[in-house]
Amino acid sequence: MCPKKQTQKQKHRGTTAEHSGLCSKSAGEDSATATATATTGWRDEAVNGGSLKLVDLHTGSNGWASPPGDLFSLRGPNYFSKKQKSPSGAWLLQPAGVDWLRSSTKLDNVLGRPDNRVMHALRNSQSRGEYLKTFILAVNLQVPGRDHHSAVFYFSIDEPLPSGSLLHRFVDGDDAFRNQRFKIVNRIVKGPWIVKAAVGNYSACLLGKALTCHYHRGPNYLEIDVDIGSSAIANAILHLALGYVTAVTIDMGFLVEAQAEDELPERLFGAVRVCQMEMSSATFVDTPSKKFGASKISNHHNPSRVTASKSDDKDDD
Repeated sequence: MCPKKQTQKQKHRGTTAEHSGLCSKSAGEDSATATATATTGWRDEAVNGGSLKLVDLHTGSNGWASPPGDLFSLRGPNYFSKKQKSPSGAWLLQPAGVDWLRSSTKLDNVLGRPDNRVMHALRNSQSRGEYLKTFILAVNLQVPGRDHHSAVFYFSIDEPLPSGSLLHRFVDGDDAFRNQRFKIVNRIVKGPWIVKAAVGNYSACLLGKALTCHYHRGPNYLEIDVDIGSSAIANAILHLALGYVTAVTIDMGFLVEAQAEDELPERLFGAVRVCQMEMSSATFVDTPSKKFGASKISNHHNPSRVTASKSDDKDDD
């Protein structure tokens, strides 16, 4: 996804045990993430209602699953002194579904649309006095083309984010802070060699610096719209990968990069596995001209800038 060819291979230090479905178990995980499989209420509807279906982590195809955080090696407690990485452990947020969408124009601020199915499910629960503190964080990967596509990954938490935490600072931060910290970690699980050569078996990228990102902050959500077409190199790599999409399974982990000692260790706020997806499974969405409500903070880049801004984890990313 990062607009720079990754050539270094990850010597993965995480556990080799993968868990199916929504499970993300790891040693020492906290109670907030210990019952990821027990989705109830609005989240159950959101998880199971998208055009891209929830499938088995190991055998599923044309769908999505939630890979355990321990499959991702991130900056550990001693990273700045010893450059050591460690398995991420459990996600900070719970998975709340995936949408694979198609439209005639680029889809922005999907959560702000009145027809968004995930927000609709949450509003229904809140009308009954339930999940009143729930917060949603969505990542919208915008794929340009004759038809525009969006892969939207939803994550949520039912209690307020811990005040002063790195994720809390990211959610309530400004444009500059978010762009310096929003990071993706890719892991090719299955795919032809040409895709692995282009994307890298395991790579990390600061998306907010490498691509144009738009941040939409609503009263109970933050959506990050990632414009892959803003980089000619990223766009070319993505379209190469899309040519083999039905043969590719990829893990994507999202996090806020730690850049100071007291921000370590890094933790994923969410992760998703996309399993051999079919382009034709996308749901068509109308795009009326009127704007939907939410404050938007935009990352303005030099349009000519197409080189990568890769995370500086040079040892194994």
